[in-house]
Amino acid sequence: MFERFSTDARNVVIDAQKEARALKSPQIGPEHLVLGLLSVPAEPVRGILADSGIALAKARVTVAEQGTALSDADADALGSIGIDLDAVRHSLEQTFGKGILDPEPPSGPRGWFGRKSGHIPFTKDAKKAIELSLREALARKDDHIGAEHVLLGVLRVADGTAREILEVQVGVDELRRRVHAALDRAA
Repeated sequence: MFERFSTDARNVVIDAQKEARALKSPQIGPEHLVLGLLSVPAEPVRGILADSGIALAKARVTVAEQGTALSDADADALGSIGIDLDAVRHSLEQTFGKGILDPEPPSGPRGWFGRKSGHIPFTKDAKKAIELSLREALARKDDHIGAEHVLLGVLRVADGTAREILEVQVGVDELRRRVHAALDRAA
């Protein structure tokens, strides 16, 4: 299937892995694919996302906030009963070593497309989004899978954080309509 991916589509997946790694996420989810789509300057995707008010910087913040185990409100609530999270972290690091609470860096064999950089596994929904990108391309009778097909796949599984990122000004159904309209114009 991956041989049918355009350069832009491959770069979306590679950038999704980079984004997940930068955010210290243990897995690549649909939200990371959205970050990858925002990172790769592929048209018509770039224009559709920009026109829909979806920006990379804000999306990164949203993903980072969702990936935090405890929110600031949680820390404040624990602080109100005398639990200082910074003190707990400091104590654990003194006992077990610096970074003990940080996620383990990914390890293992070569990652996507044979790049040796530590593979981060895809979530079930991210795998489904990539599979659906192939189905979207086949349904349109396109001979390749482009970034726009990846976006269509993500829009079909968008839930939680991915949906929050995507639904800034319009819903996912409207985004799907816009992508299909752009593909129809290009055909």
